[in-house]
Amino acid sequence: MSWWRDAVCYEVYPRAFADSDGDGTGDLAGAAARLGHIAELGADAVWITPFYPSPLADGGYDIADHTGVAADLGSPGDFDRLTARAHELGLRLIVDLVPNHTSDRHPWFREALAAGPGSAARERYLFRAGRGPSGALPPNDWQSAFGGPAWTRVADGEWYCHLHAPEQPDLNWRDPGVRSAFTGILRHWLDRGVDGFRVDVAHALFKAEGLPDAGPGQHGDPRRNHLMPYYDQEELHPLYREWRALLDSHPAPPGAVPPHERVMVAESAVFDPDRLARYIRPDEMHQAFNFAFLEAAWDPAELRRVIDASLSGPGGGPVTWLLSSHDAVRPVTRLGSAARARAAALLMLALPGSAYLYQGEELGLPQAAVPDDRVRDPLWERSGHTDRGRDGSRVPLPWSGDRAPYGFTTAAPEHTWLPQPDDWARYTVAAQERDPGSTLALYRAALRLRRAHPAPDPAAPPHWYSAAGDPYLAFRRGALGCVVNLGTRSLSRAALGVPGRAVLASGPLDGDALPPDTALWLLDTPAPRHPPDVPPGPPRI
Repeated sequence: MSWWRDAVCYEVYPRAFADSDGDGTGDLAGAAARLGHIAELGADAVWITPFYPSPLADGGYDIADHTGVAADLGSPGDFDRLTARAHELGLRLIVDLVPNHTSDRHPWFREALAAGPGSAARERYLFRAGRGPSGALPPNDWQSAFGGPAWTRVADGEWYCHLHAPEQPDLNWRDPGVRSAFTGILRHWLDRGVDGFRVDVAHALFKAEGLPDAGPGQHGDPRRNHLMPYYDQEELHPLYREWRALLDSHPAPPGAVPPHERVMVAESAVFDPDRLARYIRPDEMHQAFNFAFLEAAWDPAELRRVIDASLSGPGGGPVTWLLSSHDAVRPVTRLGSAARARAAALLMLALPGSAYLYQGEELGLPQAAVPDDRVRDPLWERSGHTDRGRDGSRVPLPWSGDRAPYGFTTAAPEHTWLPQPDDWARYTVAAQERDPGSTLALYRAALRLRRAHPAPDPAAPPHWYSAAGDPYLAFRRGALGCVVNLGTRSLSRAALGVPGRAVLASGPLDGDALPPDTALWLLDTPAPRHPPDVPPGPPRI
């Protein structure tokens, strides 16, 4: 079976993971030095977000050189050492590919500005004349996902499209030079040994011919994303088939983790199941992020609906599950409590398919409050200081110690990339390693059990014991059963109908009852006489 079908992939946001040189910013050497934490956790792969040269108008997703390494994060040699270390530990390495846009400081865009209207350089981007008698109005009504118009006017009167920040001009994917250049970018990183790509905003590369108006309600209801003229166009799929053929045919690098199979993962914010399934056809992407699960409320009916829809989609392929990312509010804060976040983790990790974890999720970190004068996310300014953006989930990890910077760096706390809260000592890796009831201990135990008892078919729906209207979810996939109490009262285990012996709980049990906001794993196999790597029962919480 392909390794990625039920893999656990750990996301690293390098500027906030670990700092090796004391400048207050995480870097590639720091990440390499801390990869042992990810391997010990039990992950199968690492996804590292952009480490490329960038002016950081959008946290590194505004890229000035798609084949380079940002100087403050290291060197190409540091990247090679990170790749080698990951492979030594049995981890695959997935990197971000950002094909929708570049930085406005990319050589291509600078050339386009200098060359003027009608030039070949401008054909790489979406430059258009404005509307109205003097061209003073944007070419259409498109809105940026970050707020405001998706168009900015340049000195000669033309406008360029940017679905995100103005510093991120969108590329024109109908230009043959753009297509050819990105084939070269893929080959560059494949030659350096990467095991796959997470394709940023994979649904947005092509825009509808003629760039028609999108109408009202843009970005208001994600379920309508596939109806927008700048999303989910038909021309995406031949492109992804080209990329898939390249990945399938490119030779494995020395030191690659066997069995070697490179993967592509779509960050595709398309919520219609039929449309999303097209991205993961057998000759296109391997996986697509399941944002519907991440955004589901703590409600048994909604979660059951999302799980069933995800596993019964027309694509019939394995599903991805995630609770957090560098773009999302951390689960402890979003779901309302640490207890719910822990229970949600056991729910996610029990489901068939693959799981994506975001750094700090395994520590139970809450969303951090970043002071106004330290906020970096462009959403803050573009929203008129009403949307604080995503910085609260990008605060540097706490590794050890009782005060900031908690082992993240040797720099003074005020010099860290983003400030860490004063009350994070209890969340450090070192503190949680001493506590068998910690969130870190829970994740380690869950990933060991998950690996020891894999789903027979990662694409098959589980067997449900709970019914519509129940205040809990109960199911089994293979030998592993899971019960999650999402109600307000404790539930008798005997009444839940899930056979097996309890092996892991997200929180303290109430005698033989399952309290609210608590999940329990059960195995229907006999208890081993000497379990080598799985705790004999629910950990002390």
